[in-house]
Amino acid sequence: MEKEAILVEINDKDEEKPKPKQSKDLEFLSCMMQPATAESDPQYIGIRRILLHRKSESGAISRRYDWRCNGKGYVAYRNFISRPRKWENLRTPSLLSSPGNSGRWLPSPAPLSHQFEAESFTSSRDLRSANQVSSRRLSFSSSFSDGDHSFRRGGGGFEHAYSFVGMHCIFDQCKSSVTVLKFGHMSSDLLAYGASDGTLTVCSLSQEPSVLKQLTGHSKDVTDFDFSSNNQYIASSSLDKTIRVWELSRGVCIRVIYGVSAQFCIRFHPVNNNFLSAGNANKEVSVFNFSTGRTIKTLSFDGEVTAMDHDHTGQIIFCGDGQGTVYSVSMDSHTGSLSRSHRHRTNHKSPVTTVKYRSFSLLASGPVLLTCTQDGNLCFFSVALQIKGYLTLRCSLKLAPRIHRIQASFCPLLSLEKGEYIVAGSEDSNVYFYDLTKPKHTCVNKLQGHRFPVMCVAWNHGENLLASSDFYGVVIVWKRAKTSS
Repeated sequence: MEKEAILVEINDKDEEKPKPKQSKDLEFLSCMMQPATAESDPQYIGIRRILLHRKSESGAISRRYDWRCNGKGYVAYRNFISRPRKWENLRTPSLLSSPGNSGRWLPSPAPLSHQFEAESFTSSRDLRSANQVSSRRLSFSSSFSDGDHSFRRGGGGFEHAYSFVGMHCIFDQCKSSVTVLKFGHMSSDLLAYGASDGTLTVCSLSQEPSVLKQLTGHSKDVTDFDFSSNNQYIASSSLDKTIRVWELSRGVCIRVIYGVSAQFCIRFHPVNNNFLSAGNANKEVSVFNFSTGRTIKTLSFDGEVTAMDHDHTGQIIFCGDGQGTVYSVSMDSHTGSLSRSHRHRTNHKSPVTTVKYRSFSLLASGPVLLTCTQDGNLCFFSVALQIKGYLTLRCSLKLAPRIHRIQASFCPLLSLEKGEYIVAGSEDSNVYFYDLTKPKHTCVNKLQGHRFPVMCVAWNHGENLLASSDFYGVVIVWKRAKTSS
């Protein structure tokens, strides 16, 4: 009897032992807990939840110990597991964001993120008072204080006009670096990008984003391209020393213009589309006849012409060279003749990667020009069209030097807030928004999604989509949040 009692007691103890709990997949739980937005596809969400529920749980235990992202979400967890070495010792105070800031929760930024944010802010007085209109324009940096719509680190403040709900679509079929990216003229859903393998890809961003045409012909990197005013043609430049004209409806090259050096930049004339202007490594800007391909006029400069843009009248071309100098060139819209008008030299001898013209700025009360050099200098000029494009430096922003030819762009929204916003890629794989009018807290927002240096950024005509491309060939189209204003 005693043995039987002992056996019963042992069996009772075995039954009282707690059974091991079944491991829970945190990846599945985070997907279930994420709220569905009004614009999300319910079928996609349902399929994703079913797949996550049925997936193998072999890695659930290891993921449990790596789950240290303050309850943010699966994307934060994924960013955490790809953290650099000695991450625990390198952590910095967290930079909070709002839900829907970029479709991702921002984890604590790595030191590299701070390294490529704004480092200093400088301003300058007018180079000279060319006329009464120009002399009345003041430096932006002297007009505003840090308290005007500041971006507080750790406080979650950000510029609401540039908040994003997530990714509209992703194009990842390109197997090389995307070197240039643009939307069609006056178009919200026509996107094209050129790559270092010599290809041009034309995409549609309508209800079902898709690739329309794959244009092949260049043997080396596509350095630049431009749409014609009616978006029927594309003119592209390349390191293979050629300029090609493409007919988009058929997806074929209809003309090849051969040069003697690498072609770096190209633009259609905004008024007379029969003119093509191109800058090359031979320190020249050449004007070509679109119909015949013949050279009309060539103008020499002090360095390789690396970037260019037209004003809205077509009478001035703004050019940047390999020494950091920006030129204003007068152009006859009827004959195509060129003549240098003004030159703006800088102390930094670095190639100009971006030249962007905008016909109006709320703060400058007139046209403005944005330039960016490879050593990280962003310059903001007011343009005096009455004096053949004379440039007055208003403010500048110093970023960390770049290895790649990273470009910047104006933010097209004319916000009711006081500010002058630009967007730029970075070496740390983020897209940054800057307010040039702030001496401090210049960075007002950033988008995270790329894994490699972001090379190019571009806005569509409707101002609701922002496209960015990286060194690995991925193009992400971001959807801007709707605002009540």
